[in-house]
Amino acid sequence: MTMQESRRSTRVVRPDEEQPLGSIGSRVKEGVGSWLKSPALDFYGLIVVGALLIGVGLVMVLSSSAVINISKGLSGYAGLFRQGTFAILGLVVLVVAALLPPSFFRRAAWPLLFLGLVLQSLVHTPLGIGKDGNTNWILIGGQTLQPSEFLKLALAVWLGAVLSTKQKLLNQPFHLAIPMVPGVIAALGLVLSGHDLGTALVMAMLVAGAVWVSGAPRRWFALAAGLGLVGVLALTFTSANRMHRIGNWLTGTCENDSCYQSDQGLAALAGGGWWGVGIGESRQKWGLLPAAQDDYIFAIIGEELGLIGTLGVLALFTALALFMFRMITRIDDRFQQITVAGISCWLLGQAFVNMMVVTGLLPVLGVPLPFISSGGSALIASMAALGVLISFARREPGAAEAISARIGVVRRSTSVLPAPRDARAGTSRRGRRGTGRGGSTRTSRSDAGSRPRPRKGSR
Repeated sequence: MTMQESRRSTRVVRPDEEQPLGSIGSRVKEGVGSWLKSPALDFYGLIVVGALLIGVGLVMVLSSSAVINISKGLSGYAGLFRQGTFAILGLVVLVVAALLPPSFFRRAAWPLLFLGLVLQSLVHTPLGIGKDGNTNWILIGGQTLQPSEFLKLALAVWLGAVLSTKQKLLNQPFHLAIPMVPGVIAALGLVLSGHDLGTALVMAMLVAGAVWVSGAPRRWFALAAGLGLVGVLALTFTSANRMHRIGNWLTGTCENDSCYQSDQGLAALAGGGWWGVGIGESRQKWGLLPAAQDDYIFAIIGEELGLIGTLGVLALFTALALFMFRMITRIDDRFQQITVAGISCWLLGQAFVNMMVVTGLLPVLGVPLPFISSGGSALIASMAALGVLISFARREPGAAEAISARIGVVRRSTSVLPAPRDARAGTSRRGRRGTGRGGSTRTSRSDAGSRPRPRKGSR
């Protein structure tokens, strides 16, 4: 036998030389497909996307407000502590709303709307305070509250209850208009009386989404849309401030500092480039960009995280939109479908309006970025709406069973099982037989006698 023949081959023999691990692509495709078909996908997706949005908001509020707080003699973490407190309160509201059944929200629709209207009417009392020409806040106990944020959620739940109750009568104008039209006019009228056109437009999108999903005749939907457009134009032409902002946006020519905020926001986005200047390294937050932690926080995201960061935020809202659209197609209850449609048009419409304002695609409107902008009322209301969505997602067909099965798997995988009794007994007997005092090993007589003895004469 030659040296080459006796040399051991290093080649590994496998059943399938071309794909030793099997078809990875088909396995991944099958796994993703089964995950997308899971009835509990919306439940887990809402939790993950909501947590990511809130986390991004806390980080960016800290980054965008630290310098201003230090200049005021406060702690650099004051913005984080304040927003974190609101996030904890919102988490409590979210959990409570997620645990409540959908029937509770349906029964509480009218009381919620009444409470929202009462709170919104307080802006016209001595408790009301104004800012930048809008009177949309109230001061209670030293804390400011924006009632319109909670009125949005109340309006979405109320529309779901009313339109689902009259599902078979929506083709009749009287039943479609009563009581929906008076309730909507009351809500929008109280907001518009405080000169907050941006919030009123978001609420109009909420109403449009709810009415569209309810199955109302399109001719009446188009008529309402036309009347709404006429109303917006009338409110715009009768306000010198709004006409001035729209003129600046259309012509690009600004008098004095009327375009200062929008210009600084675009400068922040341009300065971030592809990858951004880094967390905490923004230059615009040093008093150059007004409302850096509020309505224009998206510009700080673009400056510090770059185009990739802004696209990441856009991807999160897109994922949220897909989950809510999936809920509408899977849920078999009309009340839940209409409510989800209203909430989705509120959160997504407000988010995209905010991002379009910052990027210069719309004139300046004072609407915050949901889950991310600084502000307690907006954050708590958005988290409450997310809790309502999670409550609905838990009741999707097959979702409760899938969630219970997943929880059972996690419990079994994390539990510590005791060793079998026979194994413990055998181990203890071996341990007692093989060890002596002080842990030293002893040899029994039988073991000693079984050892081979050396032959005589052998050394």
